[in-house]
Amino acid sequence: MQALLELLANQALWIAVLRIATPLIFGTLGVLLCERAGVLNLGIEGIMVAGAFTGWLAVYAGWPLWAGVAVAAGTGAVFGALHAFLTVGLALSQHVSGIGITLLATSLSSYAYRVSFPKVNTPPTVKPFAPMEGLGIPILSAQTPLTLLALLLVPVVAWLLYRTPAGLALRMVGENPQAAESQGVSVLAARSGAVIAGSALMGVAGAFLTLSAFDAFFFNMVNGRGWICVALVVFASWRPGKALAGALLFAFFDALQLRLQQSGAAVLPYQVYLMLPYALSILALVLVARRAAYPQALMKPYRKGER
Repeated sequence: MQALLELLANQALWIAVLRIATPLIFGTLGVLLCERAGVLNLGIEGIMVAGAFTGWLAVYAGWPLWAGVAVAAGTGAVFGALHAFLTVGLALSQHVSGIGITLLATSLSSYAYRVSFPKVNTPPTVKPFAPMEGLGIPILSAQTPLTLLALLLVPVVAWLLYRTPAGLALRMVGENPQAAESQGVSVLAARSGAVIAGSALMGVAGAFLTLSAFDAFFFNMVNGRGWICVALVVFASWRPGKALAGALLFAFFDALQLRLQQSGAAVLPYQVYLMLPYALSILALVLVARRAAYPQALMKPYRKGER
């Protein structure tokens, strides 16, 4: 118990929590935008991989770091446009399209990496974002600008959804697209725009891994974070503020298990500690999800004029 209390009082733990939570915040906000418009985007895992690769490759080619982030966002937007075309334009299965996007994006990234570096055994590195020293807040000072951007995006997305006409239209097409259409809202445009914007955020989530958390691209670096983001949206009841809380909660469990293993206080097999953040997150999800009010038109294809 004393060792646990010492860990909780350690500033390094909370620095790690915020760092681990950053890609989850980007990804969860991206999923939230898509699902608020009524579109499930299971392509997030592959989009994060593609964003991580293209952003890193752009910086490796000599582009500035922020240009790499923009490239990653653009990559995510392209895959989002494809997903929107299949699910919104053609009204195909959102599950099948999402899994297909994940497989396509992951495979293309793997192929492009092998073609770009055919004889490289160790992944090349780039100079990543530096911590924002001098902010006056120790936990934030140890983070990179992308973490600050993720935190600022939470109130921005909340304001967009609940304080702007565009946000109202987006929520309408996710709740009752027929009613939205009767008010002159283009369901095709609103849903497609939400999926493209959300997918761009997913690409930035991947770019954080290669341009901030690490300095290289390697396979399996996303490691299921995309699926965690999908679950966190349900945990958050499709609200940006709760999405931030959910990302921080999962990151806390993850950072805690790492430090429990390293502290020498671990009395259980290490596999138990690896399982801890996922098991506790599932428990929290079960407790919250039963009361979650999901968008009523989520995963329901819409064709103009149909009732």
